[in-house]
Amino acid sequence: MEGRLVLALILAVCTAIPCHGYYSESKPYVPPAEKVTQLYFFLHDTVSGKDPSAVLVAHPNFTTAFNNTPLPFGSVFATDDPLTVGPNLTSEVIGNAQGLWASTGQDVMSLVVYWDFGFTQGKFNGSSFSVFSREPVTQLEHELAVVGGRGEFRMAKGFAKIKTYFADLTTGDGILECNVTLVHY
Repeated sequence: MEGRLVLALILAVCTAIPCHGYYSESKPYVPPAEKVTQLYFFLHDTVSGKDPSAVLVAHPNFTTAFNNTPLPFGSVFATDDPLTVGPNLTSEVIGNAQGLWASTGQDVMSLVVYWDFGFTQGKFNGSSFSVFSREPVTQLEHELAVVGGRGEFRMAKGFAKIKTYFADLTTGDGILECNVTLVHY
């Protein structure tokens, strides 16, 4: 009886219809026409106080560069920074920038940032775009690369021109003026 069962199982496996695998043949993707969207807002990055929007999550055991600054070389911060329509934190909040930034400059203070700019109000509610770029914080104006997006900003590319609106070098707090150009579908 066992022999028949084994033979039946072998025949069942051999005659099974093969699966298609993890993909299927399809027609080439033809994206819709590209759109260009301009965004203008302010980002509030607060390191100090009892309710910061950026918190230290890792730091080196020792550091030789920028020891007396709130942003010593090798530090990594997690962020949930509010985005507002105006430079004051009391302005209308339209979303937040969540992500990480790391202090990466030994000779000149700079950061590498990954932020997902998510919108919670207005036309772009539920949509976001992401940047991953180097940010030379000692320059008052710089540019970040847009590397993707979702929702209304699906497959976004572009750039964010960042201007320091306010910086407190003692605490590390800052307000950034963001002028963003997105190309998306």
